[in-house]
Amino acid sequence: MIELPVDLPAELVPLSWLIGVWEGSGVLDYTVGDDSVTHEFGQRVSFSHDGLPYLNYTSSTWLFPRDADDEPTPLASETGYWRLSRPLGEGDPGPGMLPPVGEPRFPDAESVETLRNDAGGFDLEVSIVHPGGVSELYLGQVKGPRIDLATDAVMRTAGAKEYAAATRLYGLVEGHLLWAWDIAALGQDLRTHASARLAKVD
Repeated sequence: MIELPVDLPAELVPLSWLIGVWEGSGVLDYTVGDDSVTHEFGQRVSFSHDGLPYLNYTSSTWLFPRDADDEPTPLASETGYWRLSRPLGEGDPGPGMLPPVGEPRFPDAESVETLRNDAGGFDLEVSIVHPGGVSELYLGQVKGPRIDLATDAVMRTAGAKEYAAATRLYGLVEGHLLWAWDIAALGQDLRTHASARLAKVD
């Protein structure tokens, strides 16, 4: 059963099952040429909101040691924003720090329902930034407890490693957050990269 926070903006109801802190483990499995990298990792993910119609997202991961006497090794982190895809209007803040000058366009469940797509879900925009100089813009949809995303754009700094495209899949299964991430990187086509199973801890 999904409990909705009392102050949840109506636009976040389709994403409400993500809200909270999740922790668990997964498997990294990526092949580059004839070499395969396989490793178990731990992960902590947070989805939160600050009263505006988007989710704040953070993720941190660490490699489990192969030797039981060793400490975990920090691996990667991400931060970003998740929101329903729709044109922004006068009731939305921005650009920059400009405040809204009108009423919200989607203040209740009835108005949010008008955003439902032909497949019965809601279109999504997800922005994710990596500290290694990569920024991703994903487009996709949420339909019930399932989210499908694919990169629409990837930006890299001059010093970033080669990374061209990605897809991500999220689902709520028996109270756990499951995800899978495929990437096209280091000259490879789109292929399996990592997956994990996370439990809500907060």
